[in-house]
Amino acid sequence: MRIEAVRGDLTASRTDAVVNAANSSLLGGGGVDGALHRAAGPQLLSACRLVRATTHPRGLPTGDAVATSGGRLAARFVIHTVGPVHADHPGGGPDLLASCHRRSLEVAAVLGIGSVAFPAISCGAYGWQTVDAAPVAVDAVRDFARSHPESGVDLVRFVLVTDEAYADFARAVG
Repeated sequence: MRIEAVRGDLTASRTDAVVNAANSSLLGGGGVDGALHRAAGPQLLSACRLVRATTHPRGLPTGDAVATSGGRLAARFVIHTVGPVHADHPGGGPDLLASCHRRSLEVAAVLGIGSVAFPAISCGAYGWQTVDAAPVAVDAVRDFARSHPESGVDLVRFVLVTDEAYADFARAVG
C-alpha cells in the first residue's frame, strides 16, 4: 500500500473514496463535513438520512465508519467516520482516532475500493493538533496494511488544507 500526504482540496480528490470527518448525526456540519456535503449535493444528505433511518438510527459512534455514495463528487464513495473530540477523550483519544482510520479502511476493503483520501480527522474544531494526530493516523494505516495485505486498498492519500497540516503528515509518512 502506498501512503502519501498532499496539499489540496479533499472535495476534488480523484480517489475511489474520500473520508468524511463527520459528526455522529451524519447530517452535515462545518469544516470537512460541510465542504463535502456542499460539493456532493443533496444526494449525499439523502444517503446519510437513509443510513440514519436503517443501520444507525442513534447516529454513528465515535471511531466507527460507514459508506454512502459520493453524490456529485469525483469519488464514487464517501466513507463517514466520527473522530474523537480531544478534550472528551484524554486517555482513549489516540485509540479512537486510530479506529477511525482502521474502520474506514475496513469499509473500503469490503466495498473493493482501491484508493482512499483522508482529511486530518479530529483536527480543527475537535481540538487535535496535526502534530499529534498525524503519527496516530499514519501508524493506523500502516498497521492496517500489515494486517490486511490482501485488502485491495492500494493507495491512501492524506489530503491536507494547510501548510502546517501537510508538513506534519508528510513527516509522519516519512
